[in-house]
Amino acid sequence: MAAPISFDAALALIGEVAPLGCETVPLADAAGRTLAADLIARGQAPRSAVSTMDGYAVVDAATEPGEWLEVIGESRAGAWWRGTVGPGQAVRVFTGAGVPEGATRVIIQEHAERDGARVRFTPAYGPATYIRAAGSDFAAEAMVLPAGTRLTPRILVAAGAADRAEVTVGRIPRVAILATGDELAAPGEAHAWPDAIPETIGLGVAALAQSAGAEIVVRAICPDDLARLTALAGELLERSNLVVVTGGASVGERDFAKASFAAHALALAFEKVAIKPGRPVWFGRCADALVLGLPGNPTSALVTAALFLRPLLARLQGGDAAHQWRTLPLAASLPAADERETFVRARWDDAGLVPLGNQDSGAQSPLTQADWLIRCPAHQPALAARTMVSALAF
Repeated sequence: MAAPISFDAALALIGEVAPLGCETVPLADAAGRTLAADLIARGQAPRSAVSTMDGYAVVDAATEPGEWLEVIGESRAGAWWRGTVGPGQAVRVFTGAGVPEGATRVIIQEHAERDGARVRFTPAYGPATYIRAAGSDFAAEAMVLPAGTRLTPRILVAAGAADRAEVTVGRIPRVAILATGDELAAPGEAHAWPDAIPETIGLGVAALAQSAGAEIVVRAICPDDLARLTALAGELLERSNLVVVTGGASVGERDFAKASFAAHALALAFEKVAIKPGRPVWFGRCADALVLGLPGNPTSALVTAALFLRPLLARLQGGDAAHQWRTLPLAASLPAADERETFVRARWDDAGLVPLGNQDSGAQSPLTQADWLIRCPAHQPALAARTMVSALAF
């Protein structure tokens, strides 16, 4: 059996996975998808100079406080005034409306005194111009978003500003989840059998995969029966781009996870990773489908799903498999790490990261508090509070 590889080596192998390809979809249907091509602006933004406040557009050099100016027009968002402003003139403008030719300042309405068709201003209107220049956001034909960008709600706003009705995005990975174990029963049914426990890992893994842009095509539970597992593995491989298997990854007499896929020409990329928790995590390919094996302990499974499944799904959609590590302070001391790289579950409070007291890989209730993973290299000494550490949002 091969020796465990390092976390960085395993993640590098995940990063070598080829994307599933791309398709063009309406922008309105692209939330959560990953751009497969650069998004290029159809035109500049703003298209023309616009006012950032309600007020009056004037020629700054020809305007004196207290002097009456003739109001010659009104410019509203969606109905711009198209003339030219000259000395002694003003145009009423509203936020987002085009600033007329010739105007070099918008004086906000709080400093204006209107009298019919004329207006004058107090001396306190200040130096601000309240004009957003044409093209100040981006130029025509500019790359607004690069390929690999995930279209989150805030990024969709920028995508829409490019004035494109459609975008080219990575295909959605179809994911099957297979939980193995004689003891497993669906939540709500486990109480009916004295030796059963609720199958909870699949719930968390499915939710994580969906949040990462995947489609869950099936969730299955199968006992530790090699023949049944082998048949089910074949069905799931046919239906999905990726099968995620939980449990059955150790070397016991009833650990059949890898063996059930071996019958389908499993080619392993790695079969153990030198991390804690999650050493039994494994990854490979069966023909056109990928297989990721996660441990059967709930915390180990969710930690390895965050470390490997999330970047794998990003890669399949054309994104980057790299994690976004943060450097954050410890709010409490951190024990020394052993010979394996360790990912310590922690919660955040006002003082920083607080390592959870219960780091048992089988415990489930601590998961309700764990919102960060602290990365601890092998043999790292104990760290005091206020030490800066590398952490990943969990």
